Amino acid sequence: MPANLPPQYFDVEKKLKTAKSADEKIAIMEELLSIIPKHKGTEKLQALYKTKIAKLKTQAHKKIGVSRQGDLYHIEKAEAGQVVLIGPPNSGKSSLVKALTNADPEVADYPFTTHTPSPAMMRYENIQIQLIDTPPVTQDYFEYWQAEMIKNSDLVLVVIDLAGSDPALDFFALKEKLQERRIFLSPSGQAPPNVEYGFFKKTIILGNKTDQPASQEAIPDFHSALSSGEELILVSSLMEESLAKLKQLIFDKLEILRVYSKTPGKKPSLDEPFIFQRGSTLKDMAKAVHRDFAKNLKFA
Repeated sequence: MPANLPPQYFDVEKKLKTAKSADEKIAIMEELLSIIPKHKGTEKLQALYKTKIAKLKTQAHKKIGVSRQGDLYHIEKAEAGQVVLIGPPNSGKSSLVKALTNADPEVADYPFTTHTPSPAMMRYENIQIQLIDTPPVTQDYFEYWQAEMIKNSDLVLVVIDLAGSDPALDFFALKEKLQERRIFLSPSGQAPPNVEYGFFKKTIILGNKTDQPASQEAIPDFHSALSSGEELILVSSLMEESLAKLKQLIFDKLEILRVYSKTPGKKPSLDEPFIFQRGSTLKDMAKAVHRDFAKNLKFA
């Protein structure tokens, strides 16, 4: 008996090609199950998705069972890239996340409003980028899991309050704390010549709250405190122009490559591109379409 799947099914099925996190795949498969007509011709297809969902949920359950310092605060990468925001107390990280995404994190004028990592999705043109707000880094507080999250990220946003008492000192203290865990900030993500150890994280340094008058006085001192190659990007959660420039900069730093597929005889789909890093090959694209397609591909 034919399955007779509705057009809506194929639209939702396309999302599975770019889904990366287990939760995202489960949600898409459950949506597909709700769309599939319930008759004898679709029994095998229904069983296939139910098996895959059960397997993904089992894997997720095993991850949660790891120690508190291990995978409990591990956030799986999703969409086009994972960007972690770090900074001292009251630097304005949560306000930036709220302004850049549809999330609604708790925002207050007292420290440690953020207690656990909080992921949110930032839309840029036709893709989504994962932002993670984290608890502030201080001389006394920098958890093991925070360091691991920074190491595993694709990009780090260092957020410093330019209207604070001593922004340059806050920046130095943060770098020192990171270096204790062998984490080094790098505009390019590359290690300096003759340096072979440590984690060199691609970084954007943000001077936040530039809408406040006191911030303008701190900018010259902060510039003089930067190391060679480091650049201060001025931003405010209340200034749309600065947020638009920041989105563009994040996209550029992630070196995202968007590839659009085309079914023979039809127009290309420009809404949901396949996402790769620059330097990816045609073989990577073939694997993303289907493993059998990659296996049988001879030339293109």
